[in-house]
Amino acid sequence: MQHPLRIGFILSPKFTLLAFSAFVDTLRLAADEGDRSRPIDCSWTVLSHDMQPIQASCGVEIHPTTQLSDPLAIDFLVVVGGLLDSPPLHTELQHYIRHSATMGVALIGICTGSFVLAQLGLLCGHQACVSWFHVSEFKRRFPTIRTTSADLFTIDRQRITCAGGTSVVHLAAHLISARGGQAQAKKALRILIAQESLSSQNTQPLPLLGSNTSDQRVRKAVLMMERSLSSPLSTEFIAHQVHVSSRQLERLFKTELSMSPAQFALQLRLSRAHELLKQSRNPIADIAIQCGFVNQSHFSRSFKDSYGSAPSDIRRAN
Repeated sequence: MQHPLRIGFILSPKFTLLAFSAFVDTLRLAADEGDRSRPIDCSWTVLSHDMQPIQASCGVEIHPTTQLSDPLAIDFLVVVGGLLDSPPLHTELQHYIRHSATMGVALIGICTGSFVLAQLGLLCGHQACVSWFHVSEFKRRFPTIRTTSADLFTIDRQRITCAGGTSVVHLAAHLISARGGQAQAKKALRILIAQESLSSQNTQPLPLLGSNTSDQRVRKAVLMMERSLSSPLSTEFIAHQVHVSSRQLERLFKTELSMSPAQFALQLRLSRAHELLKQSRNPIADIAIQCGFVNQSHFSRSFKDSYGSAPSDIRRAN
């Protein structure tokens, strides 16, 4: 590598253990020959204002390794998020993150770390990558921030955000490769039994209906449909967003999913309605609107055509 990659971590209260450990282990495996784990090509530290153990959402505690120090001693400051209803970061940690940003240190928010950076005003004018699981809440809290839940991670100048889960492995591998450590990154991925390195444009997991396609254009179109169930998007608009013509998108869907984009979008909306009928007590009329149908009668006809039963029958059965 060109020079050692230096990473500092700040762990939120009730942080997500997988997001932290997967990132660290990718660094560890890339940092040394074999499995000796010496921090030669990569180094990492868990920063703290009081050196007290930090409890993950699963109950495991991590002991910090270093007190808050000169931000310029690291290349990237990684904020690991956790449960959304957890207490906020200590004031000293908030000041340190802001100070690091003013010093030009690149900030990374993984899992719900994007919420922390946004709350601190550090994502203004940047795009944020948020997990499909949390994107609605992120948009509700921070409506002015450009947001995507399609990609695994987003690099926007000195701000990097990552959906979390195992996607942090690929973000860490990307950072290692960018420093000239392509061989080290590949080695780490192989040992972790991960796929070959995935780029930021690889999509997050799809709903089950569309999970059998590997075409990235179709995958992104499916994610757009899923995020817009209450306000269905036109085929023309989706095609423009994934950089193909409407006719090409029609052909791709027929080839990959054996139905047109409009048919797939309808099935996606009906599938969500079916889940809500079984899992919620919302009125059927409200479910119809939530899933993008103009009225309850239209919804009932479409639902019965697809499932052979009326929505009221599903509700009674549950």
